Amino acid sequence: MQAADYSHFVGRDAAGHAQMNLVVENVADATSISEIERGLAALPGVVRARLNYTTHRLTVAWSEEASAGAVVERLSALGYRAHPFAPRAVDEEAERARWLLRCLGVAGFAAMNVMLLSVSVWAGNVSDITPETRDLFHWLSALIALPAAAYAGQPFFLSALAALRRHTLNMDVPISLGVLLALGMSVVETALHAEHAYFDSALMLLFFLLCGRYFDHAARRKARAEAANVAALRGEFALRLDPAGGTIRVPVQALAAGDLILVPAGERIGADGVVAAGASSVSEPVVTGETLPRLVEAGAPVHAGGLNGTGALTVRVTAGGADTLLDDVQRLLDAALTGRSTYVRLADRIAAAYAPVVHLTALLSAAGWLMLGASLHDAAMIAVAVLIITCPCALALAVPAVQVVATGALFRAGLLVRAPDVLERLAGIDTVVFDKTGTLTLPEPAVRLAPGADAALLPLALRLALSSRHPLASVLARDAADGPFPDVTESPGAGISAEVDGVPARLGSLAFCGLALPSGLPATASLIGVRHGARGLVIGIDQVLRADAVEVIAALRARGLNLVILSGDRPEAVAPIAAALGIADARAGLQPGDKIAALAAMKAQGRRVLMVGDGLNDAPSLAAADVSLSPVDAAALTKAQADAEFLGSGLAPVLAAVDGARRAMRRVRENLGLALAYNLVAVPLAIGGYVTPLVAALAMSGSSILVTLNALRMANPKSAKPKSAHPEPTRPAHTGEKPPEGTR
Repeated sequence: MQAADYSHFVGRDAAGHAQMNLVVENVADATSISEIERGLAALPGVVRARLNYTTHRLTVAWSEEASAGAVVERLSALGYRAHPFAPRAVDEEAERARWLLRCLGVAGFAAMNVMLLSVSVWAGNVSDITPETRDLFHWLSALIALPAAAYAGQPFFLSALAALRRHTLNMDVPISLGVLLALGMSVVETALHAEHAYFDSALMLLFFLLCGRYFDHAARRKARAEAANVAALRGEFALRLDPAGGTIRVPVQALAAGDLILVPAGERIGADGVVAAGASSVSEPVVTGETLPRLVEAGAPVHAGGLNGTGALTVRVTAGGADTLLDDVQRLLDAALTGRSTYVRLADRIAAAYAPVVHLTALLSAAGWLMLGASLHDAAMIAVAVLIITCPCALALAVPAVQVVATGALFRAGLLVRAPDVLERLAGIDTVVFDKTGTLTLPEPAVRLAPGADAALLPLALRLALSSRHPLASVLARDAADGPFPDVTESPGAGISAEVDGVPARLGSLAFCGLALPSGLPATASLIGVRHGARGLVIGIDQVLRADAVEVIAALRARGLNLVILSGDRPEAVAPIAAALGIADARAGLQPGDKIAALAAMKAQGRRVLMVGDGLNDAPSLAAADVSLSPVDAAALTKAQADAEFLGSGLAPVLAAVDGARRAMRRVRENLGLALAYNLVAVPLAIGGYVTPLVAALAMSGSSILVTLNALRMANPKSAKPKSAHPEPTRPAHTGEKPPEGTR
């Protein structure tokens, strides 16, 4: 294919280099990252190549010496197929998911049927089975197992062949070798009328490996689907104004700096810009982290993805196409995910070192017995026994068994774990970074009253608020028990008035209502007044801490963790929250890039960081942190980057996650010790020829059961919890009196 075929997908980076995003197939494991990046870096003209393992998306930049066609050809030579990335293209990964599921189904169905035959053989070997019947059962097992393994093993066999063609090794090579050796020796043993065959072991190995492969693929595919939802936050089309004052419906990607666009009430803003005409309220909590909708008029900046609330706006575009804040978030997110993808799980590191040792030990055992004069059959059977008894099942289960049990325990504590290695990363953290809005505080603002205020006027204020489009009034209107009053008059920029029970009533600014600023309300609260005749009430609209935030923060501090707040909200809104929680390091007014820079600085100091956030502007930070959590009601894209989600209105699951991860890693270390002790005893016996393949299989199974039982010890942990881990939501003590029932 010629380079011209890719011209539509080639753009320019900040340095002026040509750049293209590609989706790469055949990325089986994390070793592919370095292989692809090094292979492309060796291509003349390529200045940057970064592969995101989660999304399989490759970003390549090059100078005039290279071309898009040369990049794709080099990938093909490395054994990888690539396609230009188009957000609207059909998701080809769906077909791969269905293929993996079919392989999994075939392996499971065949394993169950072969196991039924194997149980009959095992029972017959200790009773009265005839050799002819045993051979028949073995041949029936072969008839089921061989074609089933040929089909179900394709994900591993194809990946292993591709690695061998590239003169490299990946983890699918020893997996494929083990399955093929077990099947081959089973056929030989069946032909020699032996008592034992191992068709069932090969199929069960494939089944469990395919389970892990399918769920890993499903998790990454879900993350890709959520990441694609960024575009939906700013809509697909915008109304661009022509010189004659008419509107033209155009894709948001076609907007450029200087264009004028019309944003009707209730629509999302399609590009970053400045308000040229009109006045309205704009809600941008998921974009900038601002707590409340803000009033905008001519000259005010707005961002793509913001929701226009009350009036039509004419916006002059300052950044359109792929240069908006939302696109900056996506680029930061991709870069953060690429950086995290270099992390290798403990189980992977152990398996990578252990598998070659196992095969080398079996090979040396066979060679040694042949040199001592043993027959080829006996030497091969000893090698098979070594392979079976040293099969890293116990080692492989040491981590997953604990993960399964610990994940269940965390689920009962209100935590939904998404990433398989989250417990290992959580156990090593020494710093917890919180976003403020929606994380330390509840997502929605709440009503505050000063001590001694005339709370009886509050229901009147709620009904009056139904007739106003002001963002503060909309907070009040949510709790109105009755409908709006008739004949309401609005005074632009001041408030609304009506006659209630023959007495004038007003809702709006304090000056409009003739009220003075009371004492006892937080300095961060936005104020709105209500007056009915001679009576008046000042209402504060402010954020509320999560119910158990103070206790959980204190418990985290008691565990020796450093605590930090990184927020996009205003400094005057962040400071009182930090003071109430006793967090000294609190930074406000941060853009997504600022948060990533802060995390990078912490990592440079050697810290391992847990990030807890909920907004779209937190998504890159969650991906950049060593481990991340988000509330279950967070933005969809943000949850897609988090390693786990927590339920409820409290922060107790964050503490449970830290404690559970530390306990889990203690169990993992115990299990690794048990697996090592088992191998130190069993391997010399197998090498010495004292263990038959059947005894080896029983010993291997016993070690697996042992580490599983040890993992089950943490099924119902007695974890330390803050005293109010699951209380009913309450207001912090510093916020004044609790409003009457029916308010927020």
